[in-house]
Amino acid sequence: MTWQPELDELRRRQAMARELGGAERVARQTAAGKLTVRERVARLLDEGSFRETGSVAGVGEYDAGGELTAFTPANMVIGRGRVEGREVVVQGDDFTVRGGAADAAIWQKMVWAERAAHDLRVPLVRLVDGTGGGGSVKSLEQQGFTYIPHVPGFELMGANLSRVPVVAAALGPCAGLGAARIVATHFSVIARGAQVFVAGPPVVAMAGLGETPDKEQLGGARTQTAAGAVDNEAAD
Repeated sequence: MTWQPELDELRRRQAMARELGGAERVARQTAAGKLTVRERVARLLDEGSFRETGSVAGVGEYDAGGELTAFTPANMVIGRGRVEGREVVVQGDDFTVRGGAADAAIWQKMVWAERAAHDLRVPLVRLVDGTGGGGSVKSLEQQGFTYIPHVPGFELMGANLSRVPVVAAALGPCAGLGAARIVATHFSVIARGAQVFVAGPPVVAMAGLGETPDKEQLGGARTQTAAGAVDNEAAD
């Protein structure tokens, strides 16, 4: 008896997961001057130290015989690694899958990262490039209804602030839960060209306030560092 067929299938699925949202979306991310989530994790951690959890979590498509034909990974990469020799837990959003939106994620992955940092008492690093959930157009189209967003693990986010060092980087448009994960930290940094806001400009326009700010005016690096919502601004 051998487990080789099962191991080969696992490796195949892991390879599919490393394709992220597909070649076209990855190319779009690169063209925008942004790294992919896996490139960000690789740059952050000591070489060879990353141990990923949940690499094959996602949504699969199967043929009539039950064989996997296509795979879309969850839009968050999580795991443990080292930064200058010190162990950390890292969670990174994948913008190439539904813009990193939390309502397209498998929420247990975010909770795992928060729980791991809490229970192991090691620093938590969040690489945020996504939004929240609850009532997105895509979810409405798929489900036929909107909903009050479920925010599992929020109690851990609060508990971690009195237990372990928590840092975050805003690396793209961070709204809703994405914004919360930036500000619920001990230190945060925002890259120029990224934004942090509760909701985007269309929501402000709908509020009838007579203002129509663009993304940079509403939540760009200069705005949020001046307001103190984010600690530091980075060139890129």
